[in-house]
Amino acid sequence: MIIYIDMDDVLCDYSKEKEAKLKQFPEIKFPQSQQGFFANLTPIPDAIESVKYLIESDEFTPYILTAPSILNPHCYTEKRIWIEKYFGLDFVDRLIISSNKGLVKGDLLIDDYSEGRGQESFEGELIHFGSERFPDWKVVMVYLINKT
Repeated sequence: MIIYIDMDDVLCDYSKEKEAKLKQFPEIKFPQSQQGFFANLTPIPDAIESVKYLIESDEFTPYILTAPSILNPHCYTEKRIWIEKYFGLDFVDRLIISSNKGLVKGDLLIDDYSEGRGQESFEGELIHFGSERFPDWKVVMVYLINKT
């Protein structure tokens, strides 16, 4: 089963960091445009362990599918650095950066948005992370394990 996993607010806490930077530097309108922003994001609870389980599993083939920040040209490199930091160099080959998530083919997409970056045209099943049905990684993992 091919699974695509979004990064921002699914694997790493983009919103919390953006809010903190806005408070710290109110003069910077887009803190996500600053070098180092994406490389230093904090993991979402249970995200790292969940993805490592999926990586080791025979039933799942996980990929990271994330949209770029056009305000920060460093985000492409920093997202790659983040993936290597938490999942190792081998998993970097499974990083896909695309503004349109509907272009990829697979079984599942775990994303915090249901539309806006092509999620609405993804041909597989969308797991809306952070929604009432899928509020966190523990619930997502129970759902995935029960699918196999």
